[in-house]
Amino acid sequence: MKEDTRIVNAGRNPDENFGIVNPPVYRASTVTFPTVAVLESFDSHPFDGVFYGRHGTPTTFALEQAIAELEGGDRSIATASGVAAIAISLLAFAKAGDHVLVADNVYEPTRRFCNQVLKRFGIETTYYDPTIGAGIQDLLQANTKAVFAESPGSLTFEVPDIPAIAKAAHKAGAVVILDNSWATPLYFKPFEHGVDVSIQAATKYIVGHADAMLGVITTREPHFLTVRKTAANFGACSGPEECYLALRGLRTLRVRLERHAKTAHTLCNWLQGRAEVDRIFYPALAGDPGHEIWKRDFTGANGLFSFSLKEASKKAVAAMLDGMELFAIGYSWGGYESLILPIHPEKSRTATPWREGPAIRIHAGLEDPDDLIRDLDQGFKRLNAAR
Repeated sequence: MKEDTRIVNAGRNPDENFGIVNPPVYRASTVTFPTVAVLESFDSHPFDGVFYGRHGTPTTFALEQAIAELEGGDRSIATASGVAAIAISLLAFAKAGDHVLVADNVYEPTRRFCNQVLKRFGIETTYYDPTIGAGIQDLLQANTKAVFAESPGSLTFEVPDIPAIAKAAHKAGAVVILDNSWATPLYFKPFEHGVDVSIQAATKYIVGHADAMLGVITTREPHFLTVRKTAANFGACSGPEECYLALRGLRTLRVRLERHAKTAHTLCNWLQGRAEVDRIFYPALAGDPGHEIWKRDFTGANGLFSFSLKEASKKAVAAMLDGMELFAIGYSWGGYESLILPIHPEKSRTATPWREGPAIRIHAGLEDPDDLIRDLDQGFKRLNAAR
C-alpha cells in the first residue's frame, strides 16, 4: 500500500472489533486469566499481549502498531508525553559512569533532563554543534552510549546530517536516538538513515488538536526490549483515551501537514519582505543553511519555523506579541491553532553560541493565511511604535 493508504489503515482491525471503524477505547487496569498456566505464560513475554493495564490495552497496541509501520521501525512504545519518551530512551542505554552526546539545539526539557537528572545519576552529557556531521567522531568517547539529535531542531531548525552522525556513532558502539517530532513519520524515515531509536512527541502533529499529551518511542527489534523494560520499570505508560485521540489524529495527518506547510511558506515569503526581519529559520526554504540536507533526506515540511529580528528591545517584542488577535502566545505546536513565542537560544546553548538577534517562533495553524498576515502586520506596527 502507498503511504496515504497506510495512514488510514495502519493499526485498524474492524474484524476484531465488531466492524467498528476506529479501535475502541479499552480502559483497564486489572486483566484476568482463565488459568494459572496462561497467567504464568506472561512471565517470559510480558509485552506480547494484554497482561496489565500499565503495559497497554488493545487501544495502545493499535497506536503502537500504526506508528511503527509508518515510521519504518519494528516496535513502538506509547508513553505519557514526549518528555517521558526522551527520558526513557536515554535511560535505557546509559548508566552511572557513561557519557551521552546531545545536540546543542535540543528542546529545552531535553537539556533540562540531561543537566538535572542524568547528571544526578552520574551520566555525563556533552553538547555538540548540530551541524557537526561526521566530525562527531572526535567527540565520541569509550564510554559514549548514545548520540541524541533533533532533526531539525525545534527552535532554530538546524538540520543534522543524520547518516554521517549514525555512521560514526555505530563505529564507536553508540546508539543514535532521534527526536523526529517535527517531520513526523511521514516526512523523515529515521531507520532508513541509521537511527536506532526514534521519538515522537505525539502531543504535537500526531494528535493534532492540542488536547492530549502523548509520546511514542519506535525501535528496531534488537533494541525493543531494552527500551520497553525501562519504560515498564518507570511506569511510563500512556492512557487509552490519549492513544485513541492520536489514532484519530493520525488519519488526517497528511492533509493537515500539507496545509500547515503551505501556510508556513506563505508567511515566510511575506516575512522575507519585512524590513524588521533579519533571518528566517525554516529548512524547506531555498537558501536556508540546512536546505540541501533537508532536500536529500526529507519528503516534506510543516508549519513550525522561527525568525530573528534585526533590532528590537524586549519591550518592543512584548508589545508585538501581546496584541496578537489570532496568534496565541504559548508553548507546544502541531495543533490546528496558530501560536507565537519569543525564544532565547542564547540562554541555554553551550557548544554553539547564538549570534542572531531577538528571535520569534511561529506555528502556522489552519487559519486563512491572509488573516494571519494581517495579524503579523499589526504586530510589527506595535513593535516599531515601541522601539
